[in-house]
Amino acid sequence: MKKILLLIVILVVVGGGSLAWFVTRLPPSPFDEMAVPPPSVDLAQRGEYVARLSDCVACHSLPNAKPFAGGLEMGTPLGSIFATNITPDKQTGIGNYSLADFDRAVRKGVAPDGRRLYPAMPYPSYEKMTDDDVRALYAFFMTDVAPVNQPNALSEISWPMNMRWPLAMWNLIFTDGETYQQKTSEDVAWNRGAYLVQGAGHCGSCHTPRSLTMNEKALDESSPDYLAGALLDGWYAPSLRQDNTGLGRWSEDDIFAFLKNGRNQHAVVFGSMAEAYNNSLAFMTDEDLRAISVYLKSLPGDTSRDGAPWPRNVPPATSLSVSDRLKIPGAQTYASRCGFCHGPEGVGQNQWIPPLAGAASSLTVENASQINVTLNGSARVITKGIPDAYRMPPFRGQLSDKEIADVLTYVRSSWGNHGGPVSIDDVKALREHTDPASSNPIVLQMR
Repeated sequence: MKKILLLIVILVVVGGGSLAWFVTRLPPSPFDEMAVPPPSVDLAQRGEYVARLSDCVACHSLPNAKPFAGGLEMGTPLGSIFATNITPDKQTGIGNYSLADFDRAVRKGVAPDGRRLYPAMPYPSYEKMTDDDVRALYAFFMTDVAPVNQPNALSEISWPMNMRWPLAMWNLIFTDGETYQQKTSEDVAWNRGAYLVQGAGHCGSCHTPRSLTMNEKALDESSPDYLAGALLDGWYAPSLRQDNTGLGRWSEDDIFAFLKNGRNQHAVVFGSMAEAYNNSLAFMTDEDLRAISVYLKSLPGDTSRDGAPWPRNVPPATSLSVSDRLKIPGAQTYASRCGFCHGPEGVGQNQWIPPLAGAASSLTVENASQINVTLNGSARVITKGIPDAYRMPPFRGQLSDKEIADVLTYVRSSWGNHGGPVSIDDVKALREHTDPASSNPIVLQMR
């Protein structure tokens, strides 16, 4: 019995020591012990483009504040966390980071002191970035970003859920642990698009559904869950696959136009996607945007998940008379508040005002995006430096929860749409937890 107890104690001590080593160790970096030459101007400029690809500014900057100084509050089921200062300030930023330190934070989610970063930092995607892109990104942040002395805000997650060490186990289970691997069966454009979408662009962070453990259910096209649409932070990021509620009716040229101009015949960017367009997509080369289009067009839909296709050949209904509108909840509100811009039959105004008939948000059962944009409006789209003249205004102060529920139910059940009804409680919940979008277009300068 004594021998058995001794063996158990030894196993516990060895197991505990191994676990402690694993969760506190610094993972290796290809830049460990590497002599890093002074960054060149060309490398830093390349890094600025990689920062645009990665949309670093979206989380690490606030409107009317210094770029990359952090402070953005991000809600989680456990409490709020705050984006950190990633300027090269030596006291409060990353000014003391070596290239290896920077690489571990970006691609492994580990700070130089061994502290694990929350996966709100999309390192499960960034780990697919190449060494060259990480080196360029480091050069940009260390030479072209102005240092800002701004202490980081503490997270609001309470103990014991705020312990970071279990994230080492989370990373082991839910990340791939390697850079993007070229698919020899695909061409150059497809591989470049896959690299941008899966890696720097981290599109899956919003558009891929998550498990109860908050991991993305897939990190690449090997699973039909990848980019299949997800509800996140009061918005529904739609499927980017060839689904009826995704990009099924979009051609490759349609996808390219949307990425390049923020609009096409089917949709206009709004909500958090407007910010991604204004600060990331609008700065990308046509070649990269085309590569993304090629890759997204290759992702098959899933008919078992997708529901019925939109009957686009159904003739538009005759415009309702005033007396008829009064008999249908939401119809009169639509005619007086929405129809002038979106049209009495919901077809929109060419590429300037999007259609509601056949829109992904009108077909999916997830109604958060339509409620959110109706309540809070959307930021202006900035194309080639020029703010859009048209903007979805907020109706938060003009329509009651019932009026919004009725008008959206009307939209989601008209013109062949089959998204389903919107309840008063759905509207009330988002009214209480969301804020109006700024009417001023914001494009953050990175230098």
